Amino acid sequence: MFENKKILILGFARSGYEAAKVLIKRGNKVIINDGKVCQDSDQERQEELKSLGVEFLFGEHPDNLLDESFDYLIKNPGVPIDHKYVLKAKELSISVINETEMAYMLLPKDKNIKLISITGTNGKTTTTTLIYNFLKQDGKNVHLAGNIGYPLCSFLEKLEDNDIIVDEVSCQQLENLDSFNPDVAVLTNISEAHLEFMKTYEHYKEVKAKLFQNHTKNHIAILNMCNDEVLRITKNIKSTVKYFSSNGEINGCYLLEDAIYYYDEKIVDTKDICLIGKHNYENVMAAIMAVKEFGVSNESIVSVLRSFGGVEHRLEFIKEVMGRKFYNDTEATNIKCCQIALSSFIQPTILFLGGYERGQDFNELKDYVSHVKAIFAIGECRNRVLEFGKSVSIPTYVHEHLGDAFYEAWTISEEGDILLLSPASASWDQYKQCEDRGDEFKQMVFDLYCGNSSKS
Repeated sequence: MFENKKILILGFARSGYEAAKVLIKRGNKVIINDGKVCQDSDQERQEELKSLGVEFLFGEHPDNLLDESFDYLIKNPGVPIDHKYVLKAKELSISVINETEMAYMLLPKDKNIKLISITGTNGKTTTTTLIYNFLKQDGKNVHLAGNIGYPLCSFLEKLEDNDIIVDEVSCQQLENLDSFNPDVAVLTNISEAHLEFMKTYEHYKEVKAKLFQNHTKNHIAILNMCNDEVLRITKNIKSTVKYFSSNGEINGCYLLEDAIYYYDEKIVDTKDICLIGKHNYENVMAAIMAVKEFGVSNESIVSVLRSFGGVEHRLEFIKEVMGRKFYNDTEATNIKCCQIALSSFIQPTILFLGGYERGQDFNELKDYVSHVKAIFAIGECRNRVLEFGKSVSIPTYVHEHLGDAFYEAWTISEEGDILLLSPASASWDQYKQCEDRGDEFKQMVFDLYCGNSSKS
């Protein structure tokens, strides 16, 4: 399998790099094409692959590059689903897959490797990280892979008998999965997102359901009973289904009277969980359900929950400065994520809202802002944020840049306030990626904390 073939990798990035390393060692002819010019940070990896025989073409997508001589097109998840090479490959009956599918096909069949895969609109990274930490704390030999930043290909040569892989899978990755079949599949929730990539909400939901497409009754599906879309798209799956719920007692894992239970066995009180918010309790329950399939002890679970403060950039507590608490939720790039963040607090909150303009309906936040004392409208869509602020009678301050907004917010804040970056918007108007926005926010907080800010 994947030997002596001709393969085009579309998109360099980390997954393309790892896929190329595996493929070239198996005697394949590998060509990497990326429409962007090779970045300085990628030069070393490019030279490494060139020395192994990989060919490169950067800065363009020539019409004559892809032809019937290719056996596979391995698409980076970020490449649009209607890219001309993807469409042409389908016309030529060339298999279009991604690095995750390729790695799954190459997993050693004689080592009893177990795969836990997690997807969902929100919470998948937190759930994935919790599952990994629970298993690791319990002494299992476990690897963290997938959309969380570690290509599955990078573990192929490291796997040992009975290892467990915990793999976050995005909708972009699911788009080009065919034979992929996790032993345990977790779906955290479904809401409208990524339509610029998926084109329609219906297609987005169809793609999410692909995580279960190869399941039989011997595979486990862990589902959110409180999410109607989850129940709707999984009603015909063949998995053995297990549920979690934040709305009271069920036959599964559930939240009841400030404690989490697993089939009526109390696991942990919510006061002992470092994470905050109902959405995070759902992530915790999904993770508990997954690791209980591998015999993880309650002691290991509680030990992690008492110290795990969350994933960076996802409702991440930064610091308390002079009685004000700062939270970085830059990954809240859609309205639903912002709703979740706002629902996690009852204290007076100063909200940084806005960013890249893509027609977000900020009016969908109306039922979540009763405790918001001020809004700082930022980014490309700041004027629409201002209109929203006026409509809900919340004082709204307009700044193009986060830095200027931050320091004015600090001057009007009071002891006991929450200062929350949860922009409900992508960051592409001013930043390469939303993490850069979060890093800037965090640095400003640390400057305040250390007394280094000239504006403090």
